Amino acid sequence: MALPDSTDSAPEGVDPLATRGRVHSLESFGTVDGPGTRLVVFCQGCPMRCAYCHNPDTWDFSAGTETSVAQVMEAFERNRPFYRTGGITVSGGEPLAQPDFVAAIFRAAHESPHGRIHTVLDTSGATWPSSGEPSAALSAVLDDCDMVLLDIKHADPAGHRDLCGMGPEHALALGNELARRAIPTVIRHVVVPGITDDEDELAAVGRIMARWDNVVGLDLLPYHTMGVAKYQSLGIPYRLEGVPPMDASRLPELRRVVLLARAVARRG
Repeated sequence: MALPDSTDSAPEGVDPLATRGRVHSLESFGTVDGPGTRLVVFCQGCPMRCAYCHNPDTWDFSAGTETSVAQVMEAFERNRPFYRTGGITVSGGEPLAQPDFVAAIFRAAHESPHGRIHTVLDTSGATWPSSGEPSAALSAVLDDCDMVLLDIKHADPAGHRDLCGMGPEHALALGNELARRAIPTVIRHVVVPGITDDEDELAAVGRIMARWDNVVGLDLLPYHTMGVAKYQSLGIPYRLEGVPPMDASRLPELRRVVLLARAVARRG
């Protein structure tokens, strides 16, 4: 699937506020995508096709609204008093498919004349190179990134490809770079009954986490069916038809499985 051309990059010395990207929506008072209350920017476009995605309307790179970094910052400043312990999170879609735009948002946030703003990247790592050096644009995103929410879709490569249409190597390579840079990272994992709720799968997620010293948290997210109506309205077949929502009462038990496997791996 073709990604958008990186034509919106702000040249060296150019105000990042002028950089533009495609945005699906803004959430003014997000409370689950990083610390505190946050402005959440949902970027448009994603190369993955996760079976459980509840926002298939974010997939199309040509949809959404062209938005400037200045507009994003204006949205933040309108509610700055509410963001005292929060900041800006850029999510998607896949935000790393628009690295120039995201890097400019983060740079503007850190250089805000009204005070530095905490930045979080919420990503699957789908466009991070699985080997070799990342582009300058991708590296620039991390230069002004305070925290990353990294989604590990499935620990097994074949399972990952079946679930998302891509392998996990991109996320794992990004995880290695985040560890090298010591950027605080929270691992996210959607728990789907019969697919990613198996204890062996969850233990494997724990062993992946054990590789990285910078991991500061784990979010196990229960699968839900709230996005099914979007698939129907878009005429997209829903691949998990008949899979029930995850019983959230199981999450503490499953979380212990992940963390125990991580602890054992780190001791070894």
